[in-house]
Amino acid sequence: MERTDTLIVGSGFGGAVMALRLAQQGARVLVLERGRRWSVESYPSVSGRHWRWDERQPERHNGWIDFRYFGDMSVVAGAGVGGGSLIYANISIPARPDNFASGWPTAITYAALQPHFAAVQQMLKVTALPANQFTPRTRLLRDAAEAIGEGKRFTVLPQAVTFDSAWHPRRNKPYDYQHSRTWTNEHGRTQGTCVHCGNCDIGCPVQAKNTLDLNYLAAAENLGAEIRPLHHVRWLRPAAGGGYEVGVRDLAAGKDVQIFARRVVLSAGSIGSTELLLRCRDQYRTLPDLSPMLGRGWASNGDFLTPARYHHRDISPSRGPTISAAIDFLDGSQQGQRFLVEDGGFPDVLGNLLRRRKRRLLSAPPAGLGRHRLIGILRHMISQRDPLTGVMPWFGQARDKAGGVLSLGRSWYTPWRRDRLRLAWDYRAAEPAVEALAAMHVRLSHATGGQPLVPATWRWFRNLVTPHPLGGCNMADSREQGVVDHRGEVFGYPGLFVMDGAVVPVALGLNPSQTIAALAEYAASEMARLP
Repeated sequence: MERTDTLIVGSGFGGAVMALRLAQQGARVLVLERGRRWSVESYPSVSGRHWRWDERQPERHNGWIDFRYFGDMSVVAGAGVGGGSLIYANISIPARPDNFASGWPTAITYAALQPHFAAVQQMLKVTALPANQFTPRTRLLRDAAEAIGEGKRFTVLPQAVTFDSAWHPRRNKPYDYQHSRTWTNEHGRTQGTCVHCGNCDIGCPVQAKNTLDLNYLAAAENLGAEIRPLHHVRWLRPAAGGGYEVGVRDLAAGKDVQIFARRVVLSAGSIGSTELLLRCRDQYRTLPDLSPMLGRGWASNGDFLTPARYHHRDISPSRGPTISAAIDFLDGSQQGQRFLVEDGGFPDVLGNLLRRRKRRLLSAPPAGLGRHRLIGILRHMISQRDPLTGVMPWFGQARDKAGGVLSLGRSWYTPWRRDRLRLAWDYRAAEPAVEALAAMHVRLSHATGGQPLVPATWRWFRNLVTPHPLGGCNMADSREQGVVDHRGEVFGYPGLFVMDGAVVPVALGLNPSQTIAALAEYAASEMARLP
């Protein structure tokens, strides 16, 4: 059996931070990541392939996006070295002081996390979209805030992207990748500058997006940490004499292996970490004394999108960073509901497809069709007006109440086995906050001449999709209140930690990545004080 000092499961905003900081403390760190190590050439934005992750068949389908359907609620997660940083919309903002008013362990306060927010901002090189690069969506958001008399609430959001101040949308072919300036970051990784190509969520082809594999994980590897992609952790159990034995499926080799670690950190995300512990408690019974609060306190963070159609202005939602700015209603001024309205975007799927076809056709043009004629045809196709250019995807998050419980249930075809992950989600916990956010989307659309369409999935069926799941292994001061303490250590199991979105005990109403990373920075600093 292989042995290591510290084993980290997952490489997202919790796992990446822990990998670096524990390696800096002298630990021998091994990171197991279920997904691939992606390269620019293999990104779905470039290759057009390997989109889907299937938790039931990860050996066969280990692609970019893990979409989990639980009935009324669905969850979207990334799969790969870098975790959620691969698919998130770059926004990196700290939680607000009043986020910590209740629900947290006594030790976790805004003041306690302030230096750790700063550390995350420095590592991710967080900055705001330059004023000369405001997108049509940015300007529409500003116009909407002013139209309803709330112009002071408009703010440009900081994000983990490297911008080139010399870039502007009026240059010739502004979104062409050739305009990206290449540079080498302080960790020895090659990156580029943003050209507003719109592919933030499906793999930045110029690597202007400061994903975790380019900073925290790169720095950890430079210190000797090892990252193994396509290694799916299935179970863990306490070892005689301390530490933990971990069962792992090597997806590439198609075999099972076991690893001993003195310390284990679960950072597989709100769904992944909670599911793993549920299986260890209720299916394999290797961790029978886990808190009865495991799986409870799950929240969707109030994610909601309302598309609106504009006939009189171009929005170009597939150009520019996926999110650039917000109108801040987190002060509770809207009948006590707290939310953040953001501009949304979606990838330039059509443009990516045409680029791939252009490369293939130019490398092997059909008989009778000259290369120059092909170039002319493809240029014409790419230059045509995008039929969705008049659509504004109004987006945002709201502070909904925790209405979800994760558990293991039985399938009808295997009723003798309790092995199917379930999420019982009560929409009524989220309804007031989400309805307030949706109503503001409608108001902003009408104020700017748009025609909003609140999705029927919510209006009729009360179904939601979230890319920001929180909770399931909630932080607390005791086992009766939660699953882990303020350091993320699991109650009753010394040396076993959880550090990712699963430990966040309340909805934040804003993009949670920086808060998760700051909690990991805090936890790592606390671990340095342990004997």
